[in-house]
Amino acid sequence: MRFTSFFSGLFLLLTGHLAFAATLSVATASNFSDTLKRIAPAFEKATGHHLRISAASSGKLYAQIRHGAPYDLFLSADAARPIALEQEGLNLPGSRFTYAVGQLALWAPDPANHGLAQKRLENHQFRRLAIGNPKTAPYGIAAMETLKQLGLWDALVNDAARGENIGQTFQFVATGNADIGFVALSQLIQAKIDPAQYWVIPAQHHQPILQQGIILKRSANKKAAERFFDFIKGPAAEQILRESGYLLEAAKE
Repeated sequence: MRFTSFFSGLFLLLTGHLAFAATLSVATASNFSDTLKRIAPAFEKATGHHLRISAASSGKLYAQIRHGAPYDLFLSADAARPIALEQEGLNLPGSRFTYAVGQLALWAPDPANHGLAQKRLENHQFRRLAIGNPKTAPYGIAAMETLKQLGLWDALVNDAARGENIGQTFQFVATGNADIGFVALSQLIQAKIDPAQYWVIPAQHHQPILQQGIILKRSANKKAAERFFDFIKGPAAEQILRESGYLLEAAKE
């Protein structure tokens, strides 16, 4: 009888845990996709909840959310779009926060010119430059601001290859369609690119890339979404964020 009661209790405990497990639909900016895929297993192990990840440009995801896309969470590569959704009343009040600060890098993979990415840009020693589209990609805005800071925007804007998101911009350079390009530092670290191939852009060259997230008001999994936000603020996720090339100190200011 005792054994029966024990196993009955264990069954109820396990099935109860499964009953409360949720699958969160997460809309994430392209630059954060690989990092989120590293965070997901740790979150799932700690909570029992699962993540279903959809990656695209922040601008595209913002438009989808405004048109009713059934996401639970939005992890943008900027602050502007989460703020806009907040102003439109589409987020769970009080949920918006900065989960990371991105870093921009100029990637020039030509092995004959390692360590010379900055000079190649300033001296126009390249065939084609790739940047994210400033209209849809926050890292594209940072690239535009950097080029303006260096006095190069007017000379380069018309010939630049523009990626819809930072993932496409990375592919332009990786495939040789552009021989130099502004990408996210996190992408280069994820791809294990030799640091001699890129220049990490000084922070003063552009506005901070504050990457903010919100919980959508229409989410049916708000409690699980709140647990994810608590988790991403914790030490396990913070270690992954730092290893992936994101800054955290500025995010907490």
